[in-house]
Amino acid sequence: MTTPAPLIDADVPRPVLDVIARLRELGHAAFLVGGCVRDTLRGYHPKDFDVATSALPEEVQRAFRKVIPTGIQHGTVTVLMSGTHVEVTTFRSESEYHDGRRPSAVTFEQDIVKDLSRRDFTINAMAWNPLSHELVDPFGGQEDLKARLVRCVGSAVERFSEDGLRPLRAVRFAAVLDFTLDPGTQAAIPATLPVFRKVAHERVREEFVKLLLSKRAEFGLELLTATGLLDVFLPELARADVEAARLARAAAAAEPVDAEIRLAALLADLVDPHRAEEIGVRLKFPTKTIERVRLLVTHARLEQHVGDSDPALRRLLAKVGLGNVEALTSVARARIQAREPSRLPEMEVLIGRLHTLAAVKPPLTSKDLALNGGAIMATLGVGPSPIVGEATRFLLEQVLDEPARNEPETLKELLRGWQQARGA
Repeated sequence: MTTPAPLIDADVPRPVLDVIARLRELGHAAFLVGGCVRDTLRGYHPKDFDVATSALPEEVQRAFRKVIPTGIQHGTVTVLMSGTHVEVTTFRSESEYHDGRRPSAVTFEQDIVKDLSRRDFTINAMAWNPLSHELVDPFGGQEDLKARLVRCVGSAVERFSEDGLRPLRAVRFAAVLDFTLDPGTQAAIPATLPVFRKVAHERVREEFVKLLLSKRAEFGLELLTATGLLDVFLPELARADVEAARLARAAAAAEPVDAEIRLAALLADLVDPHRAEEIGVRLKFPTKTIERVRLLVTHARLEQHVGDSDPALRRLLAKVGLGNVEALTSVARARIQAREPSRLPEMEVLIGRLHTLAAVKPPLTSKDLALNGGAIMATLGVGPSPIVGEATRFLLEQVLDEPARNEPETLKELLRGWQQARGA
């Protein structure tokens, strides 16, 4: 078999080559496997290089000076070579999957083809020796790469029944790689949804975010809906009105490529802020992400503020926070671009005004006032009491109306007038 040019010219890190060379020197088979082979064949430099070998885990440990038994019960160890961590896994086959994610037991093998046969998709089931340039491709991975096709190894129903995350990974690969999902592979998804339901929400979230950040996010979301996957973890979108769902998908696919912005754009016109928060909790997003998405969903309808006065826009900035202005305007732009593109010019004028107001960093919170609590009490001649809070809120309203008032003497004068009016 002629070695494809991308493999001959591939830049494999020296520590990885040294690990493979050492294993083969000891009489063991050793290959690069999985995503690194797929990406190299596509002309991309892989992020990780995973090694598979016929050597048993204890044999790998004896072969190198520094080894971490990261997953030794499943045949995986990490070799430290010249400061680089190289993951090495023994060829293996797997028994039945009882929990929809992991095999109940693994059997170590000597045959690379048996190892490849347990993998999810043909494009991930290739092995390559970068020293001899031998490529092992028993399931047609190269042809599927050329055809830009995501196809299961063997029976799709069996692969999806083993590992419930695989159907979502299939859709994610199609979206991220800009590939087509093999019809037989897609047809197997609905029947295996009960296995998908067993998958931890953290794992679902990881795959969903990768899909959401892809160039074909809209296509990926459509495919999730068509296969029934979306209804399992995001029924708010899956069961939405057809047109509302279409607009939400379009908004989520707009620039920039940011998970919080795209998630907020997806949800803004489908759910209220409370439900957006519930979705974030359901999918186990970090608390900061949940809070920010809720904030962006709350204020996403910026078109309601077209024509607002500067003081009104400063009050909006006070609610949003200067650090969220860029994200909010991106969400608003994405929504309008999908829903009412004719309103984009007026939206851009509003966005420009918001950025101009934010750029001067006006006083937006009580912490920004030129008088602190002590100065307010001294001016009013009072001690700690509820009136101090009332006075602070009064002063903040004054500087939101006119930021130039945020000077100590001006605020004191305003405060005295407020106190007199209260007394009257």
